[in-house]
Amino acid sequence: MRSLCEIATRTLGQPIVVESRPGAGGTLGPMTVAQQAQPDGYTLTQMHLSVLRRPWMMRTPQWDPIADFTHIIGLTGWLFGTAVKANSRFQTWKDMVAYARANPGKLTYATSGVGTSNHLAMETIQEREGIELTHVPYRGANEGVTAVIGGHVDMICDSSAWGPFVESGAMRALSVWSGERAARFPDVPTLKELGHDMVVTSPYGISGPKGMDEGIVRVLHDAFKAALFDPDNAKVRAQFDMPLVYSDTESYRRFIVERVEYERNMVRRLGLTLEG
Repeated sequence: MRSLCEIATRTLGQPIVVESRPGAGGTLGPMTVAQQAQPDGYTLTQMHLSVLRRPWMMRTPQWDPIADFTHIIGLTGWLFGTAVKANSRFQTWKDMVAYARANPGKLTYATSGVGTSNHLAMETIQEREGIELTHVPYRGANEGVTAVIGGHVDMICDSSAWGPFVESGAMRALSVWSGERAARFPDVPTLKELGHDMVVTSPYGISGPKGMDEGIVRVLHDAFKAALFDPDNAKVRAQFDMPLVYSDTESYRRFIVERVEYERNMVRRLGLTLEG
């Protein structure tokens, strides 16, 4: 995001200040924009899937991810995958599934939290494979990697914090969840290759408060699109294994509507109400 905004500054002719607001599953920034920002185009937010999901995890939703925002552009996402310790009994994804099918509930997997994109994806995969795994949520992918290496859980299903350990030989990747094999891990199969018509990149974009003028939206879309496709930003995304998931304004708004319905249904099906 900092790279993107630095490049977009050249087009817009004024600086863009990136302010991190950690906490509440990454929704404090979007919530502030939805509830307090003026629709003048000067206050925007990263729009990620937790913003679409978390209202349905609350007993009293604090925002409407469709009505309370003006969605501008879809940008990119993350490389997710499944990895085990190098000395794991599982050489392949099929080995893991076969063991899990024969031993319901015994196989453990780490994610970066309950109700995250990777957790929901694993629930879907378990349903499709007819297996039962035990979910062990951590506060982040790095903690999950540590747990796998330490032998506390069997595998991690998360973003590519496991990547350096796979490259060093300390871990082994069983699958990646991108549409195509990751350039960094060309020998690791995708979920599609393993029989699941799924692509899990947890795509995100940029949005503003509701009621923004469409002329302002066009200017911002064009500036951020140019920055997204700039070679300098592409280099930064490559460093973090972030695939290009560009959507223009109309497509991104359509995606938001469709995805909100999916997130709402998954939260209710899994009983993921977390707030009092």
